[in-house]
Amino acid sequence: MSRLWIAALLLVPAAYVADWFEATSWIVFVAAAAAIVPLAQWIRHATEHLAARAGSAIGGLLNVTFGNIAELILAIFVLLAGHAVVVKAQITGSIIGNSLLGLGLAILVGTWRRPNLTFKRERAGLLSSLLILVTIALLLPALFDYTERGLYAASDASVLDERLSLGVAVVLLIVYAANLVYTLITHRDVFAFDEDAHATSSWALWKSLAVLVGATAATALMAELVSGALAATADALGVSTFFLGVVVLAIIGNAAEYLSAVYFARKGQMGLAMTLTVGSTIQVALVVAPVLVLVSWLLGTPMNLVFSNPIELIAIAAVAFAVNAIAQDGETTWFEGLLLVALYCLLGLAFFFATPPGSSA
Repeated sequence: MSRLWIAALLLVPAAYVADWFEATSWIVFVAAAAAIVPLAQWIRHATEHLAARAGSAIGGLLNVTFGNIAELILAIFVLLAGHAVVVKAQITGSIIGNSLLGLGLAILVGTWRRPNLTFKRERAGLLSSLLILVTIALLLPALFDYTERGLYAASDASVLDERLSLGVAVVLLIVYAANLVYTLITHRDVFAFDEDAHATSSWALWKSLAVLVGATAATALMAELVSGALAATADALGVSTFFLGVVVLAIIGNAAEYLSAVYFARKGQMGLAMTLTVGSTIQVALVVAPVLVLVSWLLGTPMNLVFSNPIELIAIAAVAFAVNAIAQDGETTWFEGLLLVALYCLLGLAFFFATPPGSSA
């Protein structure tokens, strides 16, 4: 890890000092949110060292398991603070941020002074197929809610929404488990990267575990500060908590993936960059969202998967169309990266001006 990432850890005590002296809420929010970015990078780095020791199959499992741990922790604390709408917005923001902003930036940087970058069509095809599946799965609860409330005026629509969301969450987790078996065991040779065989670890096992546990614990502490200052920060900045969830929290939770994707794309490893960005999108939909639904049930405040703002549904569908278009030919150019970033900016503008959904889950 570079000295920059080490120095960035100073944001952790800085956030606590700001909270201790009861600084303005937005200052606490910014400091704690910024601290999550280097912590997420340390979690990823420790996981990579553990993965190098465990072999490609177990290593891949570790990478996908801890890849979104910072985002999941942040979402859980926001959910505990009673901001279910913001959590859903964060899910939407992660989906569009990873596959549009993250992938777009990776392509732009990776193709600098290069005519194009290539990647395995088999892996990209699997990612596209999974993305279409999760898009349908996330759109279904909203369409079901519209049918029950709008067409049939069902009195128990909220209960039905919760039950459907729980069923969708279970199915998505089963699909995710099957995907792990498919890519890491039965078809490992097809989806393995050439560089995987040369992965080595310079960290001792105890060091990797200590960093992973310590960074995860610190992320939880920072997430608690972020969730506590969320509403006050939105008021101070003159924006909605909905917008903060879609844009700010989503970018914070996935900043490590963006940086890693840009790094690998610049090295010419576009397949790995696409796996980090689009794969993270799929993990959000197949793991993070279902886990949040299950956790909300355990907490006694069930959260459904009904995205009440139509713009969220359009944004999720747009991601599937855009990624599928990019992945078809096995290569990409700088202009395609620009188009992805432009689409993200357009959606961001729409979310900025959109009227926030109601506070009910």
